[in-house]
Amino acid sequence: MIRTSWCGVDTNDGPMRVWSAEPGDGSARGAVLVLQEAFGVNRHIQDVTRRLAAEGYHALAPDLFHRTGVEVLRYDEYAKAMTLIADIGADQIIADVRAALPLAGEARTAVVGFCFGGRAAFTAATAVPGLSAAVVFYGPGIAAGPHAVLGRAGLVTAPVLLHTGGEDEAIPAEQVTATEEALRAAGARFESHVYPGAGHAFACDARPDRFQAEAARQAWDRTYRFLGEHLAAGR
Repeated sequence: MIRTSWCGVDTNDGPMRVWSAEPGDGSARGAVLVLQEAFGVNRHIQDVTRRLAAEGYHALAPDLFHRTGVEVLRYDEYAKAMTLIADIGADQIIADVRAALPLAGEARTAVVGFCFGGRAAFTAATAVPGLSAAVVFYGPGIAAGPHAVLGRAGLVTAPVLLHTGGEDEAIPAEQVTATEEALRAAGARFESHVYPGAGHAFACDARPDRFQAEAARQAWDRTYRFLGEHLAAGR
């Protein structure tokens, strides 16, 4: 049994909703902050939290759109989504992750982010002390763009796992290489996996036009193994 609910925390910019999913018996072996795609804490992101709860984690998805007055967008509202995330920079991401972190209690905590949330997860790994791991699913804008954070790679303290589609038009191969080189130069602990033939959002089974089942399976297997290694100490 998985328990799910909305809860909330205060931030410097007002209240922020957080979707929570946890094992019903309260036996979570760690916590995972799930950072949304560019479309909000929608049904897919809520489903991701349930999957992580089924693996024994307390999964928490903060609503990073809380400043905008928008809760979720449809997948065909791409232009509006890009406008919203363009206004969410490193300072806002860091503040929101820090605000959500106390909901994990004393549990060891990782961040797992998708698309815009992938950039957010990498950003959090550079500025939020105490994170045990960071997983980046196809996070554009890390190495280039108005909110690029590759210059902060030297501040990464948590182990990082990166998943990128080999055909991801939003993350060219040279940006993947630049990210790997920056993490390597910083002495960071990281893994980077590129999935041949997979495009952007390849793990999103709510988008049949994007979903690549085998690449998604491999990425999730690696993610569960990575989380198990770095959250193994539990509470």
